[in-house]
Amino acid sequence: MHTIDLAYVGRGLHEELVAYVADQQNFYEDEGVHVSLRDGIPWVAPGGDAERLRHCVTIGVGGTLLSRLTRGIPWVALTVNTHRPLFWFLARPGVESLEDLAGRRLAVHAPHTPPGCFARIVLRKAGLDPDRDVQTVVRRPGDYGMDLRRLQDGTIDAAYVGSTMAPEAIAAEYGWQVLAWVGDHFQIPTVGLVVDPTYIDPDGPAVQALVRAHRRALQVIHNDPDTTVRYMSEFLSRHTEEEVRAHYKSFFEPYYTTDGQADLAVGESAITAVAAELGVPASVTAAEFYRTASSGQAT
Repeated sequence: MHTIDLAYVGRGLHEELVAYVADQQNFYEDEGVHVSLRDGIPWVAPGGDAERLRHCVTIGVGGTLLSRLTRGIPWVALTVNTHRPLFWFLARPGVESLEDLAGRRLAVHAPHTPPGCFARIVLRKAGLDPDRDVQTVVRRPGDYGMDLRRLQDGTIDAAYVGSTMAPEAIAAEYGWQVLAWVGDHFQIPTVGLVVDPTYIDPDGPAVQALVRAHRRALQVIHNDPDTTVRYMSEFLSRHTEEEVRAHYKSFFEPYYTTDGQADLAVGESAITAVAAELGVPASVTAAEFYRTASSGQAT
């Protein structure tokens, strides 16, 4: 049996669900690969050893695209799970739209991180300068529990949150507003399987087994809603089954890929937008970065 290290660099369903399904459905063993799941979050944090990530297959497509654009690391994506990032703007009463964030306090990821970069792109589309029009409170991502406390006590007016919760259910519970889902305003092929060919052969048997297992997991997400919702509930333990199912119906069933393939037109547009936001040249094409079509096919 082959072995491989698989690293995640964020928390939440967008980062972990497909790998969790593959593991629970025994697809890794079926495909002949033993997967060691590694926590890469400390590696990519300030002061961390980011080079360690290059020796693993990583789930973080957005982060690897940013490091390819800014540092020239030759990452290539072998699968992508969705083209719509699972991040939301959640706000207290009185803030009814993205435009209403002008002059307000927004808890958000740092500008150089993928979620932070995506947030800035969406804010600019709403006519806001994220450096001048919004009072940004930069914080490290986690489970966003502290953001909910600060929204509740009024320390912040809005928070940019990820998939460790179902934001629409949270908004209904507290009487808040979901101002926007990033996926409605900015598309980019994201979360999947990425390797640095400097250290890991994209066509190696362990990598290809991993690709096949994840493509089978994507099929489960589409073809077996009950099983998928049960797995999602392991991550969304504060929510009822009805809330989890509604979250699945809104964001996973319609938008997750069935085969891990990237839409290169979406990818090209996204690379241009990300490079412009970062202030760097768009030095890689979508076809060069998203090499999903050449990856192993699902069994």
